[in-house]
Amino acid sequence: MSTAILTGQPVPGSSIEGDLRSLGFDVRTASDAADAETLLAQVPGGKRVAVVDPRFVGHLHALRLGLTDPRFDLAAIPGAVTAQPAGRQALTRAMARENSAGGGTALAVDSLADRVVAALAADGASVHHPELGSLVAAVPADPQARNEARQAVADVDDEAVRLKSAVKARDGFFTTFFISPYSRYIARWCARRGLTPNQVTTASLLTALIAAGCAATGTRAGFVAAGVLLIASFVLDCTDGQLARYSLQYSTLGAWLDATFDRAKEYAYYAGLALGAARGGDDVWALALGAMILQTCRHVVDFSFNEANHDATANTSPTAALSDKLDSVGWTVWVRRMIVLPIGERWAMIAVLTAVTTPRITFYVLLVGCAFAATYTTAGRVLRSLTRKARRTDRAAGALADLADNGPLASLVARATPVRLGNPLLIAAFGTAVLAGCVFSGAAWAPVAGAVVYAATAGQALCRPLKGALDWLVPPLFRAAEYGTVLVLAAHADVNGALPAAFGLVAAVAYHHYDTVYRIRGDAGAPPAWLTRAIGGHEGRTLLVTVLAAVLTASQFKVALTVLAVAVALVVLVESIRFWVSSGAPAVHDEGEPA
Repeated sequence: MSTAILTGQPVPGSSIEGDLRSLGFDVRTASDAADAETLLAQVPGGKRVAVVDPRFVGHLHALRLGLTDPRFDLAAIPGAVTAQPAGRQALTRAMARENSAGGGTALAVDSLADRVVAALAADGASVHHPELGSLVAAVPADPQARNEARQAVADVDDEAVRLKSAVKARDGFFTTFFISPYSRYIARWCARRGLTPNQVTTASLLTALIAAGCAATGTRAGFVAAGVLLIASFVLDCTDGQLARYSLQYSTLGAWLDATFDRAKEYAYYAGLALGAARGGDDVWALALGAMILQTCRHVVDFSFNEANHDATANTSPTAALSDKLDSVGWTVWVRRMIVLPIGERWAMIAVLTAVTTPRITFYVLLVGCAFAATYTTAGRVLRSLTRKARRTDRAAGALADLADNGPLASLVARATPVRLGNPLLIAAFGTAVLAGCVFSGAAWAPVAGAVVYAATAGQALCRPLKGALDWLVPPLFRAAEYGTVLVLAAHADVNGALPAAFGLVAAVAYHHYDTVYRIRGDAGAPPAWLTRAIGGHEGRTLLVTVLAAVLTASQFKVALTVLAVAVALVVLVESIRFWVSSGAPAVHDEGEPA
């Protein structure tokens, strides 16, 4: 159990002890600052500890935000400071400093907790200060100030604030107006019954898988049920994040589940639609695979652009300034959010089309909508990059290199060729164009030759740091090249089962690429080098698929794709699960991608 140390006796009529106990703290009372330091030393090092001023007046949710958020090693609000095990040493040092003869903040700040926070800041420790908004958190200095603070607490309904803050501040039109108005209450219902965000996330996945199963029946009733269940899955998908924010239940495992299940649900649903269409005699596996490829490449564009620019210096652009200006005009905000086809709008469109049309029409509309959204967002980001005065950091260049997913073959080429060619993006584009031309040529061994050129250019593209204005396009180019090669060669095989096998292979590889993204965003670095070597890197897999297509019969190629899909899936899933459930994984909560 966590421990809260009150630095004196509570003021008569104060609810601070009960509030702390309701938040899961064992409350201990110190007679003075020296006693507080002694009690702090007695708390086991592996437990959370908080130091709280007994005169604190404020909302319970303000205390919850300040003292129970698991994402931060050190956190504070006025009158209270907390430390998790990783921040314990810094808190102990700051407390000792304030109790020593040289404590430099004692005269300026009356509250011991606030003096400790000042000492932490002086030591350079990173202390999280949650945004409280209208919530009250104060240490009144006299009875009049206490009465005023209590009146301020009474004037604000902290439960209403808590419900409102459970919803993301920036979301899509459909989610904001058709889901969040009631899903937040579902989140509260779940919290009051002890359900966790991970349980809700799992329920959302199971609901989506049932929806995919209904779509796979190929009947009109099945399609209608699939559309309804897909929306229900999305409601639960919104609820899990709102529950995490409402109850501050952030976890390492939750970050992984939230980061990956959205894609698993959507792509499983694509497969269900394709199976349902096949039952009716319509083969739409190529469309399903194309939709998955397009959606994944869209996300890689988003991730690469953001990683390239989030810590860039002198990061200004007239295009970005215009975009920010448009965001201040109400109607343009919603139009701009809708035309990028975020997850809410996209899933609603898929659900309705599934219920009232056919899988083929659903995929046609989805592909057109996603293509338009991809063109719009990519063009805007290219324009921003060309007009932006920015100096990218080594960290950004390293992240882009990790997202590129070069394997041992590309690395060997880079080491073996002393000549370093020019612009990384132009080199990658040249290799991708050669590969595409060879794959579409129809000749048996042409794709292999194209893949050899592609592997060589992949090695050359990463010989220089990816710090150019448009170098963030290199990873999306590689994703499109690899996935597209698998799609085209499977379609050329023209044998029943080849495209479903290709769908499975691309899904397994895409999972690896999403896993890489979320590790980088969690500041955990890229997957281990052995994993990239084991699954060959994008250029190695591309070359392998082209060789298999050239030397095997169509039926054998289908089997080879299936085996490769299973092998890649097993390797990346086992390593991913090991990482995300390990104690060393980042304890973060992912807010999810709007797209």
